Amino acid sequence: MTGIFTRELPELGYTVELGLAGEKLISVSFRGSTESDSTDTHPLLDRFAAYAAGECEEFDDVDVGLTVPQTQRSVLETLRSVPYGESIGFDRLVSMAPGVDPDDEAAVEAARTAVRENPTPVVIPTHRVVNGPTQLPAALTEQLRTIEGIA
Repeated sequence: MTGIFTRELPELGYTVELGLAGEKLISVSFRGSTESDSTDTHPLLDRFAAYAAGECEEFDDVDVGLTVPQTQRSVLETLRSVPYGESIGFDRLVSMAPGVDPDDEAAVEAARTAVRENPTPVVIPTHRVVNGPTQLPAALTEQLRTIEGIA
């Protein structure tokens, strides 16, 4: 199902907006209000609502359509393996990503870009990265960490 799907998540104080192309998730964003020309009916929106309400949702089965360079893809795919309720330091994430040399400044900057510009936050859980950049507002990042019990 292709389209834009939105739902207000009162627990977070945001509206989540999902962009799908076919069966692939291509974007997740958090907005202050719902767009009037979108629909609030999609199974993935139900899962986001359950997550916001405190249910353990991994999202590891969601098919994500990443259109990023290989180094960034490696970092984001590695980040997807960090389980619900756990965190990872940015340096550790970089050292774990296949094909990414943590001693190469360009590779580390590409990793920062991947985390900072992640198109599908929560599904690719950049809020679990400690000491790394984020595209989400700081308060929302803290809320997501609180939901998962991450200190």
